[in-house]
Amino acid sequence: MTERPARGLLLRLAGPLQSWGTHSNYTRRDTARFPTRSGVVGMLAAGLGRARQAPLDDLTTLSMTIRVDRPGVVLSDFHTVGGGLPADETVITVNGKRRTKGKGTLVSKRQYLADAAFILALTSDDEELLHACAAALRDPHWPLFLGRRSCPPEGPILLGTVEDPLHHLVRLPLAAKRPRSSPQPIEFYGDRPLNVLPVDPDAADRGDGDYHSGEVTDEPLSFAPLERQYRPRPLYRRAVHLADATYAGFGTGYLEKLQTYIDTQALRHTR
Repeated sequence: MTERPARGLLLRLAGPLQSWGTHSNYTRRDTARFPTRSGVVGMLAAGLGRARQAPLDDLTTLSMTIRVDRPGVVLSDFHTVGGGLPADETVITVNGKRRTKGKGTLVSKRQYLADAAFILALTSDDEELLHACAAALRDPHWPLFLGRRSCPPEGPILLGTVEDPLHHLVRLPLAAKRPRSSPQPIEFYGDRPLNVLPVDPDAADRGDGDYHSGEVTDEPLSFAPLERQYRPRPLYRRAVHLADATYAGFGTGYLEKLQTYIDTQALRHTR
């Protein structure tokens, strides 16, 4: 069994809209169904105040495990860019030139996740890096967004720093109501095997927790303008039935239960 790091951060990513692109290209902007490594690393880099040309080697060592509280609904939006501008202010082409008269307006289709909620565990053996990231999420240098600038989070992102983040990942209150019919398993995604999740061994689960479920090209190498680079990384998936008591509903009821868990587990006070 793969050993899991002893320490890590717990994050909550929720808001009216999120967007985590994986194949976005010019006028077509897609979204993955869960937060991408590039999106989360970019958020940490913004919080740390790093320039786009700054190295990412330390941040890409963080391992990320995601719990899908609410998968949300994919929303497609229609945009136009550059309309009504004079020729010298229209959108620049890939050749670095301005578009000719009558061709300055671009049609852009963009996807978002509406009403989605995720809990993330970021783990590492580098305590100094974890401390810096936690400080950046509490008091970010630049504003933090859920994949795009138009997608602000609905509340504080950092839940706390803990000794065993995966232990809490399967026990934190779930931002959903328990289904009246047979309960549905909760999805987990990770960049490492998910057989390390500390769940009840008798709980029915499905997925490829021990094996690659596929690949996704979201490992950032550079965020430099016009020189963005990404590489593929393995994707692991596992679906687990969590305890009924984990379901905490919505709204203030959920937030109160989440705050009670944070206070009783002293998530914000572990160093």
